[in-house]
Amino acid sequence: MTIRHLNIFLALAEYGTMSAAAEHLYLSQPTVSQAVRELEQHYHCLLFERLGKKLYLTDQGRLLLDKSQEVVMQFRELEELMWNQGQTPVLKLGSTLTVGTCLTPKIILELEQAVPGLEVHSFVSNTVEIEQKLLKAELDAAVVEGEIHSPDLIVIPIIDDSLVLTAGVHHPFYEKEMLHTEELDGESFAMREQGSGTRKLFEEYTERHGLSIKVTWEANCPRTIINAVLYHKVLSVMSLRLLKHEIRHQRVRIFYNEHKEWDRKFKLVYHKNKFLTPAIYELEKLLWQYKTMELPEECGVLR
Repeated sequence: MTIRHLNIFLALAEYGTMSAAAEHLYLSQPTVSQAVRELEQHYHCLLFERLGKKLYLTDQGRLLLDKSQEVVMQFRELEELMWNQGQTPVLKLGSTLTVGTCLTPKIILELEQAVPGLEVHSFVSNTVEIEQKLLKAELDAAVVEGEIHSPDLIVIPIIDDSLVLTAGVHHPFYEKEMLHTEELDGESFAMREQGSGTRKLFEEYTERHGLSIKVTWEANCPRTIINAVLYHKVLSVMSLRLLKHEIRHQRVRIFYNEHKEWDRKFKLVYHKNKFLTPAIYELEKLLWQYKTMELPEECGVLR
C-alpha cells in the first residue's frame, strides 16, 4: 500500500465512479480499478459496494477514508517542507467571495511585506468549496464569513462584520430611515449563489420571520449584485465592508438590523493537523488589526 493507492482511493470516494475519479487524476479507468483491487486485497476487505456504475463506501471503506485523509495531508506537508528548503515560501490562501473582495487583496500585500520572500497563492470561492479544499490540503489556510461544519478544521473568529439591507436610489426604500421586517415580504432581491455564507445567513432570517422574497438576480460576484441594486429596483443583503464607495457617494441607502441578527465574524480556518508556518501566524496577527467595524452615521434601521 502506497500514498498513490490512497490518493486514488480518496478520489474514488469523492467522485463515486471509476470514470470521474480517473478523469480527475488523469489516469485510465483500468489503473484506478487495479489500485482499488490491490487495496482491498491488502486489507482483506471490501472497500466499496458496486451498485450499477456508482460506488458506495462500506463500513471498512469509511474507516479507511477517515484515516487516509490525515495520512495524505501529513505526507503532502512533509513533501512541501522538504522540497521548499532554501526555496521561496508559499502560502495557499483561500478566501470566500466577500472576504476576497473587501479584505484579501490588502492582507496579501501586507503579508508579503511582513514575511520576506513569501509568495501567496490566492483562491477565492464560496464557503462550501473553501471548506472542501482545506480538508483535501489544497489550501493551507482560509478566511471565511460562512459557517464551517467539519470538526477537522480549526475555526478562529476574528473580524467583526455585518450584513446590511441595501437599496438603490430608484427603490422606494431609499428615502426611508426605518423599515420593519414585514416590509421585506414579497420584495425582489439580488442574492449570492447557493453555498455562500451570506446567502445562508439571510435565508435563515427569512425563514425565521416567515418572509417570502423573490430572487430575481443570482450571482457569485459581489460587484454584479451591487450593480443590480444600483440600476434595477431590487434589494440585497451584503457585507457593509463591500459598500464603502457607494455609501460615500450616496448611491445606496443601507439598513442595519437592530436586533443584530445579521452580525457575524470573518474567521481564520485551517486543518487541525496543519503545520503552522510563520506565514500563517503572521496572517492571524494581521487579521486582528481589522477586527472592528463602524456603522456610517447615515445608516437606516431595520426593526
